[in-house]
Amino acid sequence: MIRVLVADDEAMIRAGVRAILTTDPDVAVVAEAGDGRTAVEAARRHRPDVALLDIRMPSLDGLTAAEELRRVAPSVAVLMLTTFGEDEYIDRALTGGAAGFLLKSGDPRELLAAVHAAAGGAAFLSPKVAQRVIAAYAGSRTGPAAAARERIAVLTDREREVLALVGGGHSNAEIARRLFLVEGTVKAYVSTILTRLGVRNRVQAALLAHEAGLTG
Repeated sequence: MIRVLVADDEAMIRAGVRAILTTDPDVAVVAEAGDGRTAVEAARRHRPDVALLDIRMPSLDGLTAAEELRRVAPSVAVLMLTTFGEDEYIDRALTGGAAGFLLKSGDPRELLAAVHAAAGGAAFLSPKVAQRVIAAYAGSRTGPAAAARERIAVLTDREREVLALVGGGHSNAEIARRLFLVEGTVKAYVSTILTRLGVRNRVQAALLAHEAGLTG
């Protein structure tokens, strides 16, 4: 069962998100919060697998709450759910360690897919956000493909295999099945890969895999 915390300052939005999530028998909403500070406290108390955080909330905005959760409850995967898709929000959310970024205007199926992905150790971006992130990331680099290939040269063959599957959006469990490994070993590989590449999260690692041509 995937345990989820929903944080949004609008009760109607929380009710809508809860309604979507409860259509999945493998998902349970274990706590709700109407502001960022309460969300952090609820996450510490209930230890959900995934926290869905709105960006604009009173007392503590969602981005700051996500950064706080990374310190006090690092096992909780954070998904940002918002009506705002400005690039600065996306960048701060991802560099702050969020596992994904969703727009409230997206397909409800994206929400369920994102929760499952985050709970499984993978990252998820709504299609509109993914396009903007990839364009911005690629545009900020000179000779991105060559530079990416140079960066991943420090990895072992097995680490490159794992990185390629991370780039393909696969969860730790899916990678384990494909490579005939135990999930704990995959988790260790991913942690090592992030450290050796100097990236903060799976989204950045996935983008690097795409640039290096590992994903086909």
